[in-house]
Amino acid sequence: MLMTFKNKEKVVNKVVEIEVDKIFPNPYQPRKQFDDEINGLAESIKSNGLLQPLTVRKCGDQYELIAGERRLRAMKMLGYEFVQCIIIDMTERNSAVMALVENIQRKDLQFFDEAIALEKLIDFYGMTQKDAAVKLGKSQSTIANKLRLLKLPVEIRNKVCECGLTERHARALLKLKTTEKQLEVIDIIYSRRLNVDSTEKLIENIIEKASEFESIHRRSGAFKDIRLFVNTINKAVEMMKAAGINADSEKIQQDGYIEYVVRIPTK
Repeated sequence: MLMTFKNKEKVVNKVVEIEVDKIFPNPYQPRKQFDDEINGLAESIKSNGLLQPLTVRKCGDQYELIAGERRLRAMKMLGYEFVQCIIIDMTERNSAVMALVENIQRKDLQFFDEAIALEKLIDFYGMTQKDAAVKLGKSQSTIANKLRLLKLPVEIRNKVCECGLTERHARALLKLKTTEKQLEVIDIIYSRRLNVDSTEKLIENIIEKASEFESIHRRSGAFKDIRLFVNTINKAVEMMKAAGINADSEKIQQDGYIEYVVRIPTK
């Protein structure tokens, strides 16, 4: 268990104890969900103590958290007044970058949060996707694929998370052009419990049908003039007559439509 001190700071083997209330979260923390993780961590700290100090930087008479927000939340939950920290001298920009990198490298970071963190990291450093890949030990294609997720509207991202879909499910949705169609497909995925391969096939079929419909629609534009169809019928009847077939046609104007009757003798 951690011992508390009356002093606000006390150096012990280069570790300083700081009042919990003097530490504020890093504004660039990419992680949004903590609740499910804090209870277990609090139990561990209660039984074994804090095994790894927090990392902070001094800001006036307070401290900005750089790494260790889950540990800080667990300490608050347990009612600790002081927490062990390592104070480092760092600019606001580098603090933001360190917080982002520390979280990006954690495997349990939600994939949309990871994509947002990557985008922020690239913006802060002004780096390319290739530079970010090298810094994080990932391939450039991995970085590019994660950033592509941010093309999905927030509404779709939230729905993906609510339904417990995977990152590959989310990437497959990018092929659909509208939010409405994406929502429709998410409902199908969820109700049918489709895996990624089945989802990709479903989306391919939807796109193929939409393409066929669009092609038919484009071709139909050339035949909007009813006279073209009427002339086609008349020419067909004339060709039959020229071939010795005693065919005839009758045009009947009805309310709202034209009815054409073509009679072709069978003998």
